[in-house]
Amino acid sequence: MVDTKKYEGIIPAFYACYDAEGKINPEGVRSLTRWFIAQGVKGLYVGGSSGECIYQSKEDRKIVLENVMAEAKGKLTIIAHVACNNTADSQELAAHAESLGVDAIASIPPIYFKLPPYAIAKYWNDISAAAPNTDFIIYNIPQLAGVALSVPLLKEMLKNPRCIGVKNSSMPTQDIQMWRDEGAIVFNGPDEQLISGLVMGATGGIGGTYGVMPGLYVKLFKLVKEGDLATALEIQNECCRIIYKMCSAHGNMYAVIKEILRKHHGIDCGSVRAPLAELIEADMPIVDECVAMIRAAEAKYC
Repeated sequence: MVDTKKYEGIIPAFYACYDAEGKINPEGVRSLTRWFIAQGVKGLYVGGSSGECIYQSKEDRKIVLENVMAEAKGKLTIIAHVACNNTADSQELAAHAESLGVDAIASIPPIYFKLPPYAIAKYWNDISAAAPNTDFIIYNIPQLAGVALSVPLLKEMLKNPRCIGVKNSSMPTQDIQMWRDEGAIVFNGPDEQLISGLVMGATGGIGGTYGVMPGLYVKLFKLVKEGDLATALEIQNECCRIIYKMCSAHGNMYAVIKEILRKHHGIDCGSVRAPLAELIEADMPIVDECVAMIRAAEAKYC
């Protein structure tokens, strides 16, 4: 039986932490992990899109996960995204994650080449086989991966007893309902519709902007569970406005997020890894406005 309790709640997607030379900063990783523990979140999703995994080596990703686990093991639910664009590297990261004692591993489908569903299922099952004692979660993000999860593909994957669910980052909340009907645990992916995803049956949420304002999302989740959808919707709307403002900058959204973390919480994650766009001077007023918006929302709701 799957322990669904450990997946219920707010699970921020962990951010990449770099030093001044753009290398992984182990102490930065540990500091950010300790901060998340103090924020009362349920867990962390490590090595996904927000972690800039597509621009990191296997060794980078191992260092990040090792340092997260050194602080978080036994304190947070840890889901490690292990997908690379070939099976062997993905299996290596899956086995490494299991050796560290993560709660689950996750994987996007193979990208670039358009593979048939049976080949995607084999890729995922081969990854899962490399971590045979660990839960496996499908990461459905068709707008970036170029491949969308289907009901037949999910049914095939659920034949694997380690496959427990879907991190669903497609925009239609109907998808959450469909995956739930097949017996999968579903995590809401799009931060802008967390309240909708929870109402449609998502067990929890995994999000890229949760980490910059975790208190708001933790409160939103609590309110939904208590049935106070009106106040939860107010918080959702505030979060959306902040997200839209962050996305208006020249720099990549995660560059904006890291600067907000530095200014608002005193956490230094460095910048982003090329080719992601760094902040420019003209972005700083946007950062300051986001900080002010987050502080105001936190003061009102948290």
